[in-house]
Amino acid sequence: MSVRLDEIDKKILRELQSDAGQSLDVIARKVGSSKTPVWNRIRKMREAGVIGQNTMVLDADSLGFEACFFVLIRTAEHEADWQNKFLKALRERPEVMEAHRLAGEIDYILKVRVENARAYDVFYQALISEVKIFNVTALLSMEEIKFSTELPI
Repeated sequence: MSVRLDEIDKKILRELQSDAGQSLDVIARKVGSSKTPVWNRIRKMREAGVIGQNTMVLDADSLGFEACFFVLIRTAEHEADWQNKFLKALRERPEVMEAHRLAGEIDYILKVRVENARAYDVFYQALISEVKIFNVTALLSMEEIKFSTELPI
């Protein structure tokens, strides 16, 4: 379900996506409004589920997480019990930054951030010891070309 947003709402969202740490005064000035109406719009968008939790984007390399793997998973299991166990294992692993169920030959793709290849192997060994997986292919990202959390509003 999509929410109806006017142009000022969209400007506010673009500003928040760019830097959620900006003061209401700064955002209001940039979108051509005043502080109270901007606050009310943000509150309404939060209540409608348009705006989720506030987080900070950390630099993985600076923190020593220099290896990014995209992990392709094929499974022969499609029962609810297996899926629940698999999803629980993924949710409990902080190395898993993203997980998607796919259509096609590959069932799942994971984005995994770790310090190095040895740390990935520790992750991999732990995962396959918890859940039966038919086939796993790990692809090491050589270079991140683009990263964004901003939606094209």
